[in-house]
Amino acid sequence: MFKVIGIGDNVVDKYIHIKTYFPGGNALNFAVYSKMFGIEAAYMGVFGNDEPGDHIKAVLSKMGIDYSHSITKDGENGFARVNLVNGDRVFLKGNGGGVSSKYPLKLSNEDLDYMKDFDLIHSSCYSSMEPEYYKIKGLNKFFSFDFSDKISDDYLKEICPNITFGLLSCSHLSLEETKEKLQKVLNFGSKYALASRGIEGALFFDGNKFFTQKAKLVEPVDTLGAGDSFVTAFLCNLVKNMDLYSEDLVNKSLESGAEFASKTCMVMGAFGYGKKY
Repeated sequence: MFKVIGIGDNVVDKYIHIKTYFPGGNALNFAVYSKMFGIEAAYMGVFGNDEPGDHIKAVLSKMGIDYSHSITKDGENGFARVNLVNGDRVFLKGNGGGVSSKYPLKLSNEDLDYMKDFDLIHSSCYSSMEPEYYKIKGLNKFFSFDFSDKISDDYLKEICPNITFGLLSCSHLSLEETKEKLQKVLNFGSKYALASRGIEGALFFDGNKFFTQKAKLVEPVDTLGAGDSFVTAFLCNLVKNMDLYSEDLVNKSLESGAEFASKTCMVMGAFGYGKKY
């Protein structure tokens, strides 16, 4: 059975205009979206011992997502503060990841043995786990990493030798600048690179060819999670069928990602499950 795991950050997104928070965070979203996409998924991270942390764990249990190798620390769960303007998310100051940044995961031998059962491992620049990624590389699994817009050459050089897929947010760059960044991701050690470009869609590079995907434009209820859901569906479809790698598979996986992302835009929060605060 094809299985994936998200490792690292989780937060609640506090929507200040409706006094409601929703589970989220890049690594957590990857696990949840994978499950929604029909893939067996797990999550490993650090929770606070507060109400938001308890709420996220309750949602994961309800969805059937294993988080048994996560830990809980005394303190605030990570949170972001969000406002909505015409359906677009606007992030305000949060608590910097809460306990997950204060007590980032340190992968034990037991954790690594557990992770051997997964085909695709995902983490992000928000997880405060940079010293641990060489351990994941040693598992010889597909490993995707979301850089968001943290794409300086120094950071790419640090992370790319350990990963299979480098995921970048490049809506602020031109097409040529984006292509240059994707080439650097491969030059620095990753095998593949994917850039999301907002309403311009996405660009994937496998070292031989650049593949483009147009965004599926909808009138959004909330764009939060659109990028994460695109990446998740794309990766799951591609990696699950990697033995049959072809240009057609890449194009179908990109299309699958765009379709899944358009559905995410019709849900409040990253994937719903809001709670009043």
